[in-house]
Amino acid sequence: MAVSDLIAQDIEAYLDAHQKKSLLRFLTCGSVDDGKSTLIGRLLYDSKMIFEDQLAALEADSKKLGTQGGDIDFALLVDGLAAEREQGITIDVAYRFFSTDKRKFIVADTPGHEQYTRNMVTGASTADAAVILIDARKGVLTQTRRHSYLVSLLGIRHVVLAINKMDLVDWSQARFDEIVAEYRAFAEKIGIKAFTAIPMSALKGENITEPSARSPWYAGPPLMRWLEDAPVEDDLRDKPFRMAVQWVNRPNLDFRGFSGLIASGVIRPGDRIKALPSGRESTVERIVTLTGDLPEAVAGQSVTLTLADEIDVSRGDVLAAASHPPAVADQFEATLVWFDDEPMLPGRPYLLKLGTRTVSAQVGEPKYKVNVNTLEQLAARKLELNEIGVCNLALDAPIAFDPYAENHDLGGFILIDRISNRTVGAGLLHFALRRSQNIHWQAMDVDKATRAAAKGQKPRVVWLTGLSGAGKSTIANLLEKRLLAEGRHTYLLDGDNVRHGLNKDLGFAEEDRVENIRRVAEVSKLMADAGLIVLVSFISPFRAERRMARELMADGEFVEVHIDTPLAEAERRDVKGLYAKARAGELKNFTGIDSPYEAPEAPEIYIDTTQLSAEAAAERIYAKLEGETPDPGS
Repeated sequence: MAVSDLIAQDIEAYLDAHQKKSLLRFLTCGSVDDGKSTLIGRLLYDSKMIFEDQLAALEADSKKLGTQGGDIDFALLVDGLAAEREQGITIDVAYRFFSTDKRKFIVADTPGHEQYTRNMVTGASTADAAVILIDARKGVLTQTRRHSYLVSLLGIRHVVLAINKMDLVDWSQARFDEIVAEYRAFAEKIGIKAFTAIPMSALKGENITEPSARSPWYAGPPLMRWLEDAPVEDDLRDKPFRMAVQWVNRPNLDFRGFSGLIASGVIRPGDRIKALPSGRESTVERIVTLTGDLPEAVAGQSVTLTLADEIDVSRGDVLAAASHPPAVADQFEATLVWFDDEPMLPGRPYLLKLGTRTVSAQVGEPKYKVNVNTLEQLAARKLELNEIGVCNLALDAPIAFDPYAENHDLGGFILIDRISNRTVGAGLLHFALRRSQNIHWQAMDVDKATRAAAKGQKPRVVWLTGLSGAGKSTIANLLEKRLLAEGRHTYLLDGDNVRHGLNKDLGFAEEDRVENIRRVAEVSKLMADAGLIVLVSFISPFRAERRMARELMADGEFVEVHIDTPLAEAERRDVKGLYAKARAGELKNFTGIDSPYEAPEAPEIYIDTTQLSAEAAAERIYAKLEGETPDPGS
């Protein structure tokens, strides 16, 4: 077998030596076709981590699918997806393990295409070092700069600039020096203080494991030696103790422990800890593992802690050193990398996951986005796919955090789309905004229940949604008259009317429409707090914003009414002439024409205006609100 000689000779000695080796996690990144997969395949081959059957399959695949004219195509060892082999590119992040006599390695082969930048961020999130490849013929490209910027942003301090395919430029020292000089000028701007540049040919194995005779002018180490000697940072033990609670372990009445992965620091029985965000303190009683109790546990270990006191701790909370706890806040400045084809829209609610905690979050309008070529800070109203910007975040609940620069686990987060559950972005927390600490909810003696009791009614937000021309305003107007006739206290918020005042600064771009609904939802909440029945008549085309409005209200206080009218019928009515203008191209982003309408999936009340008159529709909604009759269409 093409495996380590030590494995072949003495497997027990190999395993003993293997257990004591240090582990380096690194990633390869760069632009398309720079040779990342080929390099990793060569490292696996040269470190004798390929078995005979794998080698035979590689040789067969190289003849069938390879790009080297029948010679071994080392990239096929890593490019496992059929689409990758067909196109000769990397799409997903591929993780591979190999080892030498000196060290163990886990390498992440990340894709070079710009559309898969999110996969590169995934691979970089756990890396100790980065190997940034450059095709010697092409030099420093946009994707080289993008990946280097992300490497710096994610705090990777050990960097190799692997200038590959030197055999295709006749091992020109002048070309090598030219690329190094260009890259150094860029690296200094993004905070990469030092890097090691290595000329190589991954395909030919030059300067990979042994110095190449083709580059007598290069006196540095080959890549494998650099990887073996690169320092592995182990300073997490020296930082304050942090552990995000993943599971409250309660197998019986006599045991209650808190399980999680220690992100940083050291913990021992008797140590004082603080649970956050509650701020309650206790003392560690035991450190429990499957194989027995431990006298201490350190960063990187998964353990269960039992406490001396019965304090309230739940999944998502953070246990921290009482003497050096992390901060707690609900508003932050952060750097955000956008992953999704749909743009990031300010004001739209997303789910934010940090550690084991998931909360609702809204992203503010970007302060700026970064041009990765020039590092210029550009004005932006939203972030598109693969764009990087600095934004403010507002959460619906406080979380414990450390700045990303101090603790990656408690400072790095992902954003998740609430409807599709897609991961749409990743970010790094900088600091808490001062207003998150300075602004507090002022308690009032007169509350919602008191105001509602004085009016003799239950506060409601009745949200009418549907296409323009569906009849929302007409029905809402009739409904308000009916409610007032019965002595109810109401207010009607109409889409057109609100845009004359509160929202007169907003246009009709997608991000403006999100902010339009966010403001109206907040006003509706205040009016409901005043004890009113609030009627809201807005197209409100997006489910995410309607869901956000619902979540602002107490259970049972939000009533979604779908005023459903076929597009052809709404267009036929066209009372305001808006559809005609949209068809003529005079109105952009018009719902139903060039902007989508996302119909409610489970509204409390459904109105088909082709079957009911406006008067009958208003009466049905009134009956539903008063609980007189069940709604047959809901």
